[in-house]
Parts: sequence; C-alpha cells; structure tokens
Amino acid sequence: MSYPAPTPVPSPPPNQQPGGPDRRPAHVASPTDTGLIPLVQQPAAPQQLRRIFSPGFGLRGPRRNRHVVTSDAVTAISMPIGDDGVVIGMDTDNQPAVLGLARPTRFDVVLVGGLWMAQVLALRSAATGARVAVETGRPQVWTQLAQVAGGGQQCVTVHPVGQVPAQGPSVSSPVVLIRDCGVRPPRGRVSSLPWQAVVTVLPFIGEYAPRWLSQAHLVGLQRVSPQETVVVRETLGIPASDLDVLPSLSDNVALWSTRKHRKYVMTQPTDTETGLLGTARRLD
Repeated sequence: MSYPAPTPVPSPPPNQQPGGPDRRPAHVASPTDTGLIPLVQQPAAPQQLRRIFSPGFGLRGPRRNRHVVTSDAVTAISMPIGDDGVVIGMDTDNQPAVLGLARPTRFDVVLVGGLWMAQVLALRSAATGARVAVETGRPQVWTQLAQVAGGGQQCVTVHPVGQVPAQGPSVSSPVVLIRDCGVRPPRGRVSSLPWQAVVTVLPFIGEYAPRWLSQAHLVGLQRVSPQETVVVRETLGIPASDLDVLPSLSDNVALWSTRKHRKYVMTQPTDTETGLLGTARRLD
C-alpha cells in the first residue's frame, strides 16, 4: 500500500516574519500597547492566531512601560535601621537609646536606681518578646506588674530570692532576669547565659557595690549622693565632669556607662506605664 506524499508547508518570504512586516512576533507587545482588545479587529492569519493563543504563550496581559532608575537615584534610596533591643528613653541628641539585652553572649547589667526604673525596664523587655523572671524579696510590689504584663500571658514571673528555676533561654525565646534583692544581693542560682541577660538592681552604692560594678558589662546610674560618686570614680573611672552631675539627676534620668562609652538617657513613661507604675521616682 502506498501513502500520499505530505504536502509541504510554504515558508514566509525572507523579508516578512509571521508577526507582520515589522518582523516583531505577534505575541510580543510594543511599549505603547495598552493591553485592551478592540471590539472590531481585522481578521488575522491562521498561523498568527495559532501563535497568539498557543498554550506555550498564554493570553496577552497588560503592558506597561519599563521603570528606569538612574544609578544616582539608587544610591539615594535608604531605610533607617537602628539597634535591636529595649528602648529605654531618649539621649541628649534626642535619639532613641536602645539597650540590647537579647544577645548570643553573656550580658550582666547593674542598675543603681529605684524600683520605678527597674519595672519600666521589665515591662519594655516583655514588650520586645523576652520572658522576664524577677527574683525579689518584696514580691508584693511586683505581683500586679506580673499580672498585667503580656495581656494575660505569663511573660513575667516572680520568684523568691534564691529560688529561680532554670529558664531555658534560646534565640527564639530570650530571657531577662531582674534581681531585686536589696543592697547586698546573694549569689544567684541562675547566672547570665547566651540569650539570658541578668539585671541586678542596687538601691544605692554600699560597701558591696564595687564587686558588682566591676563585673558588670553595663552600669546604669540614677541620682546618687556625692559620697557614692567616689566609689563610682574608683570602680568605673567616670570623668569628674559626669561625677559632678550625678547627684543632681532628675528622677527619670540615668547615666548608662561601659568602660569606654557613657550616655545620659531620659526615660519618658507611656500612659500605660504611668497608670500602672505611677510617676517617675528615684526613691521607693
């Protein structure tokens, strides 16, 4: 049995492509295309229809001109990104002062100040997603804060002195341990760890304070007496100009100091913090 020879398909002239005389394929739109299909169209060639509605190309969508940005404009694009941590107030340049407590390394902080500043620090640490554990000998002043913080979730826990269980800190669940144990805090069962910072609160600088100040990575100083500034100078090496200011600081101002850097920070409470903790005060 013999089969008829296949009919050859004529190829387009060399000076004309299937998409038209301008040699642009039918499925590619020009920059001036709007994507709208007119109600009345000229009949297209069968081969052109096959190219437009071929499953490999799909339907024609809207066409837009390209967005072009010059190199100078690209360098002008910026996004302000600050430090990551707890905003404890505003510095002297009216910029947010951020205390980074969630760290992959150990971090010990000593706050020489009052209960108000310590509780503001606890609330704001919990607001950043950290779990806050409070070791205190006066649980009655921390109970209400623990009940209110977290909106019903137990993100702040209160423990007697020396009875803080292991917290299990991790990168996804950092911990801030606040030790409110008086002027002579005992050695705690739970120490600073990666992703677990320890904040030791001292009401004033006593005879045991130099040991805590010398071991801390960061020290916060609220208003102290002129006699206490002598210990601060010998332990931290703070310049005399700052030592003269410390006895006259306002109730909501603290000097946060490391071995190399110092910064005055004013803590402005929010309405919620004022309703829960009252106005700023240095003495309890």
